Amino acid sequence: MALKIEMLRGFATVARSGNLSDAAQVLGRTPSAVSMMLKQLETHLGEPLFETDRKSKLTALGAFVLEQAERELQQFDNMVRAIEGFAKATHGHVRIATVPSVAGTIIPQVFSRHINDYVNVDIELRDMDSHSILHELSRDRIDIGIATLGQQGAGLSSQHLLSDTFGVICAPSHELADSAGPVTWEALTNERLIANSLSAGISAAASVALHDRAMLSAHNLTSILGMVQANIGITILPEMAVRASNSAGLVFRPLTEPHAKREIHMLRRADSNQSPAARLLERHILQIAKEISRDTVMRHP
Repeated sequence: MALKIEMLRGFATVARSGNLSDAAQVLGRTPSAVSMMLKQLETHLGEPLFETDRKSKLTALGAFVLEQAERELQQFDNMVRAIEGFAKATHGHVRIATVPSVAGTIIPQVFSRHINDYVNVDIELRDMDSHSILHELSRDRIDIGIATLGQQGAGLSSQHLLSDTFGVICAPSHELADSAGPVTWEALTNERLIANSLSAGISAAASVALHDRAMLSAHNLTSILGMVQANIGITILPEMAVRASNSAGLVFRPLTEPHAKREIHMLRRADSNQSPAARLLERHILQIAKEISRDTVMRHP
């Protein structure tokens, strides 16, 4: 007969209780069932575990078995909790990389609302540009990526997260700030554009021409918005990027160009097997993104 973990648990419970009745109550079994289990264990070992039938004093073997059993039971119980926690998404490790605009808007709302679901989950969050996110996914260095997909989606599983509308950002004192409604490309013909890598991706011919004439170009969002705040020029950015920067006072006006949108996707390797914690995080991100998209439609019907 092989030793079973429940035999060791039953013996340890009797040893700690000092009698069969109390141990049986803790174990949820009858005293006779507990007594039979102890007899089976002693028969297997070939020696008694208790000095008397009263179970109040351990033999030398009993003391040694108790010491070993308690250590193994603790390790076993910790293992069970870890396995069950992982399966229920309460334990685990999730690596996520996202574009800064999502890191500053959606992700804080996810954890503000659901932080108690991730108490024992180790979450590693990085913000980076879309190209870097796709590179990290291809190297299996992150579990979830949130980025614009472009033409580099081979081997990736993609789920559309939201559309982020481009618009003109200007200082409150700029003349464009005095008008309401969308802005046409023609209205920007004589404006000093502060170009950036995001706006440079708009393929409309008028946008390409405007960027070709740009005198200034910057990659750091803080620098870009600082120059706009100083009324050095205007820039073109997705609305979420502006919201994430907390650029109080600047004016955002959407473009009339219907295709001036950045499509953001939630990505993972197609051959990956997501952990329960990663799947839970994905669901929460999708939920918040849906709410933000609905609010955006209400602001810009």
